[in-house]
Amino acid sequence: MSDTEITTESWWSRIKSSFVCVLFGLILFLVAFPFIFWNEGRAVYQAQTLEEGFKIVTPIGIKQVNPKNNGKLVHVIGKVKSSGTLADNRFGLAQDNIIKLKRIVQMYQWKEHTHYETIGYGAGGKRRVKIYTYNEVWSNEIIYSSSFRQWQSHKNPSSMPFNYGIFQAKQVIIGAFTLPPNLINKVNNYQDLPLTTTMLEQVPEEFKHKLQLYNNFYYMGDDPTQPKIGDVRINFKIVSPATISIISKQEGSTFYPYVTEIGGKIELFKYGEVSAENMFQHEQEFNVIVTWLLRLIGFVVMFIGLLMIFKIVKNLAAVLPFLTNIFGFVGNLVALIVAAALSLITIAIAWIFYHPLLGIALLVIAAGFLYILKFICKPQEDIMPITEIVG
Repeated sequence: MSDTEITTESWWSRIKSSFVCVLFGLILFLVAFPFIFWNEGRAVYQAQTLEEGFKIVTPIGIKQVNPKNNGKLVHVIGKVKSSGTLADNRFGLAQDNIIKLKRIVQMYQWKEHTHYETIGYGAGGKRRVKIYTYNEVWSNEIIYSSSFRQWQSHKNPSSMPFNYGIFQAKQVIIGAFTLPPNLINKVNNYQDLPLTTTMLEQVPEEFKHKLQLYNNFYYMGDDPTQPKIGDVRINFKIVSPATISIISKQEGSTFYPYVTEIGGKIELFKYGEVSAENMFQHEQEFNVIVTWLLRLIGFVVMFIGLLMIFKIVKNLAAVLPFLTNIFGFVGNLVALIVAAALSLITIAIAWIFYHPLLGIALLVIAAGFLYILKFICKPQEDIMPITEIVG
């Protein structure tokens, strides 16, 4: 099922809106420079923090707390666990010796999707077609259908009968140590809790008769094989005891982030028995990945900014439709090369403070991009006139 909405925009309206686009593009273009520069400083700072931490980390046992290690950066391996029972009283559910219990509630609802198609018309004008489509999905949150274009025929319930919830053990230990909240938050290896008919019998009478067990869900609806709008399904996930590895600062019988001499913070966490060397190596590799990802984001922001700046040229050329594609292609290519060159120059300037050789190499590559740009933007008068060739 779909619906369409058509809007038109004249050539002059496109030109006026282009000025707003240019202003926003200029902001993106300028913001990209400090963002890229900051990322390089962050990368070096994090690498130096990890290098310092690796030199001073001390492996310790977990059977007893040694006060001599207070304030030190320590490496710990052990099984994290809890005592007592976690319960979801709403569903009469109780589990012993688990760390976390999560209730997940989903409702079958309508969802609206929109996509656009743009068609040129007249002397530089533009017709924009907005197409609405609808499908049925399971969602963890209420989808408010009052904002739908076709809300009359696609109404969703306004609330969930049950809420999402997380229940966490009050005390989580690893040997003789107690895990602090920030490290407990990292223990998230959730697994599905198998539901049984016996468990269903423990659900309070007030709504037990509304539920049925289907595919490890408590299902609220007529037929789980043919769900209807408003049907609800509930399942549960748990975090069981597991072996973990930690690098952090020992403070009594618990842990806090370690602050290095340069002011960086270290608190590493891995599942399984992982050596300190491997934990630091993984973190350094992750730092490299984050650095390149943020570099890419900075480049894309700069590129998009330039595209928005150049858009006014494309719109000016739209009065002659055959020029639109030409100007669009050249503008995109110029924006790509300029963004790549300026991104490299910014990275190079930042790295000159830390690794001069790498910084100079990046400047040379950036100069190469700008040299290529010279030929793309070569004036037409440099091309030999046709009359001279014929003559």
